Amino acid sequence: MTAIPRTLPASWYRSKALYQLEQRAVFLKAWYLLGPVNKFSSGEPVGYEFSDVSLTVTASETGVKVVNRHVKELRSHITRTGLAFTTISDDAPAFDDFFPGLEDILDRVDFTTRPYRRSIDYEGHFNWKTMVDGYQECLHCQYTHPSFSVLYPPTFYSVINHHNWCQHIADPKKPDDGLFLYFFPNCTLNVYGGGISAFRVCPTNEPGTTRMEFDYYNVDEGEKFEEYYKFVRQVALEDYELCEKAQYNLERGIYAEGVLNPQKENGVAYYQQRVLELVLEQHQKDQQAVRQASKESEFERRDSTARLGSLTVEQVA
Repeated sequence: MTAIPRTLPASWYRSKALYQLEQRAVFLKAWYLLGPVNKFSSGEPVGYEFSDVSLTVTASETGVKVVNRHVKELRSHITRTGLAFTTISDDAPAFDDFFPGLEDILDRVDFTTRPYRRSIDYEGHFNWKTMVDGYQECLHCQYTHPSFSVLYPPTFYSVINHHNWCQHIADPKKPDDGLFLYFFPNCTLNVYGGGISAFRVCPTNEPGTTRMEFDYYNVDEGEKFEEYYKFVRQVALEDYELCEKAQYNLERGIYAEGVLNPQKENGVAYYQQRVLELVLEQHQKDQQAVRQASKESEFERRDSTARLGSLTVEQVA
């Protein structure tokens, strides 16, 4: 009998020490979506910040050039259909090892055909995982997103989990109607309604505060684009309100830990399990490093004592 998945404890949504562990365990080892390469076609540098690592991205002959605040060039990857990704440290594996099979799904869309239109960002009073929890399931869609649910009824909504990425299927009978992707740990890509929207869930040093960043692309401009923008912004704001209410409950002890629906919340269970695995692995490495350092320190102390004990009175004097 398969065990019913359980949520992460509420303490994981409000602990500063845990976020510092997540930074080393999760964020420094990940790849991040920057967007379609045409976002950088103007030649102007574009700034990003992932887990307290600031980046500057510019167009280059090979796609994009990414440098950090120390002007060190970081690894980047351009997919066959024009999406740019980056790392923020040398700890991340190769792109295809981190996102195996992803390029095949991305081949469905030429991301360079929709011009870049607009970006916005703002802070939300919730932990980064609170927002990802909401994105990774659609049980809340019918009552939270009535306009979205008209186009994509949540009755048929499903999530297919892959290694470090998930594909959301709005209707299994129409697998090509809308492309909704989650990139572990904190990026999304949504192709529907005639355009592309991507958002990044950026944690801050305060576990209850997250910076949301959104990019919008569309073949339409003017009034038609504004209609699309109004629609997708409405969905985003509905999620924003829901996450702030959820975080309120998490911080006040109203909720501690619970179970997840194995079918309807399998996307939540998958990403939370990844966080748990990586954090526990990093914690064990940290503990091992502390023990090793303690042993080395004890060895040096004993060696120093032994050498001192072998000296004559005259040598000590």
